[in-house]
Amino acid sequence: MKDRTENNPFAGCTVVTTGKLEKFTRDGINSRITSLGAIAGSSVTRKTNYLICGEKPGSKLTKARELGIAVLTEQEFLDMIPA
Repeated sequence: MKDRTENNPFAGCTVVTTGKLEKFTRDGINSRITSLGAIAGSSVTRKTNYLICGEKPGSKLTKARELGIAVLTEQEFLDMIPA
């Protein structure tokens, strides 16, 4: 597998997930995040770069909006991954 950290917007970022995802389990999405050279965070902080938001998000979504963090749907996340 070629290095996916080149030309990828997630390399070096902290990415947090919230809500129920359609295509990934929690472990699965966290593995995918780390494979992109990012850190899979567990809570939203000022250091969070992206929040991937699934169905029925909780307080993480509110906090991300308060902090001005980019919120992505699961599909938007998948669309941003380099081919």
